[in-house]
Amino acid sequence: MDVQQMVYDTAIIGTGPAALSAALNLKLHDKSVVLFGSGALSVKVEKSELIANYPGVPMVQGSELNARFRAQLEEMGLQITEKKVTQVMPMSPGFMVLGDSDVYQARTVLFATGAVSPKGFPGEEELLGRGVSYCATCDGFLYRGKTIAVYCAQPEYEQEVSYLAHLAEKVYLCTPYRDSNVSGENVVKLERPIRRITGEGRVQGILLSDDTRIAVDGVFLLRSAVSHDKVLAGLATEGPHIVTDRQMKTNVEGCFAAGDCTGRPYQIAKAVGEGNVAAHAILEYLG
Repeated sequence: MDVQQMVYDTAIIGTGPAALSAALNLKLHDKSVVLFGSGALSVKVEKSELIANYPGVPMVQGSELNARFRAQLEEMGLQITEKKVTQVMPMSPGFMVLGDSDVYQARTVLFATGAVSPKGFPGEEELLGRGVSYCATCDGFLYRGKTIAVYCAQPEYEQEVSYLAHLAEKVYLCTPYRDSNVSGENVVKLERPIRRITGEGRVQGILLSDDTRIAVDGVFLLRSAVSHDKVLAGLATEGPHIVTDRQMKTNVEGCFAAGDCTGRPYQIAKAVGEGNVAAHAILEYLG
């Protein structure tokens, strides 16, 4: 695990409109920012056929708007750190942010993750940290020579599955899509979806939809969305949304949220506005 030496003013989780709005405003005020997310920016924006309600940019294709976003980031010298954040831990002062297997430090944190509402498995929350993991590179070494189950939500995470298969003795792989490219003598592709993660105090197995029980030592859940209150313990949420006040402050000191993750309407203009408000609240907080 690599611990970054620099302490950033703000760690921003997400690369959608709210995140970019906040990052640009903070950069203009000479604040240091680490921006976590996809270099492709918002998939939701990219796939929008036409956006008609964004002021000053009428009837723009989502791909064109994303291209403009990318150009502005480059012009401002803002770089994207393509690591998945799986944990944010308050410290004194500020926060430690776990991006894949690297630890970053920041004085403030902004959640701008978009609308996140992953449907968890029964048993997932209770056994998180006791055999359930969201990060292959962080925890994979703990299961060297053991039997694990892996839920891979998107093909983009298959490289992590292969990494786990290199370490584990046996991997039971479950994907919600067809034609997985992962292969290996120790990889068993499940024909039925996982219904439940089982265990008393620690993961002991998985239960499939046809009531088949499989004993495993650990379960890795590889998906882009992790519930906010699992990333930052104690973060107040209502359903899939983070609770904020008018300044985009959460109930955790030094932590802010903006964009779709704070609730409807799920609109680009709303996200950009909240990102701006959050940036100015962060500037006030930093002093």
